[in-house]
Amino acid sequence: MKIHFIQQDPWVLPGEYLSWADRHGYETSYTRCWQYETVPDHTEAEILVILGGYQCPATTKEECDYFDAEAEKELIRNSVAEGKIVIGVCLGAQLLGEALGASYSHSPEREVGPVEARLTKIGRADPFFTAFPDVFLAGEWHNDMPGLTADCAVIAESDGCPRQVVRYGKYVYGFQTHMEFTHEIIEAGLEDASESLKTGGRFVQSAEELLAFDYTEMNALLSSFLDAMIKEYKSENAKGDCGQRK
Repeated sequence: MKIHFIQQDPWVLPGEYLSWADRHGYETSYTRCWQYETVPDHTEAEILVILGGYQCPATTKEECDYFDAEAEKELIRNSVAEGKIVIGVCLGAQLLGEALGASYSHSPEREVGPVEARLTKIGRADPFFTAFPDVFLAGEWHNDMPGLTADCAVIAESDGCPRQVVRYGKYVYGFQTHMEFTHEIIEAGLEDASESLKTGGRFVQSAEELLAFDYTEMNALLSSFLDAMIKEYKSENAKGDCGQRK
């Protein structure tokens, strides 16, 4: 298996997504946008993960000259059409929704730090979330949230954001939440964007709280989702290969 990451900014790292890939021995590749690497319109990887960033889908080239929302949305559309696993994280989730025809919007509340999230009724029935408890802690660092298409389903929500996880297709999910957070990411984020915490909010935690939190359980839940999805994906594609050989 191969996994390709679209990384918008240096500190918004793949975290547990990369650790999970390494544990399974999957091949990883990157498009590092802040280094002015061109976003491809196609990737050979079976898994595409679009990471977050300080931008929003409406950010222009004039506002951020290395960010190309249209190119990322084209890659997303092509990957979905090819039946790949596509996961959008935070900004990536918003781009995923936009690529499929649903405009992003501002979240009712700004969230920074772990918040209490809960599975919806549809989420509790989703086969890839069977290891998740009904209520769990989810990492956050956002102001916006993904749009909803006519046939998507909200898998998880919180008091501050009604779209924590959105399923757009069998193997296509938008995670507004950062279940991949690690202390390394938090430390780098605080170095880059700690000033943003000063504006506060009901669901905005302090730097001390962010650093004191243990992200291990959150990471384990994300890995359980990925494991369940990959198992189903491999099984489905193995059946297709057998049919072709016959």
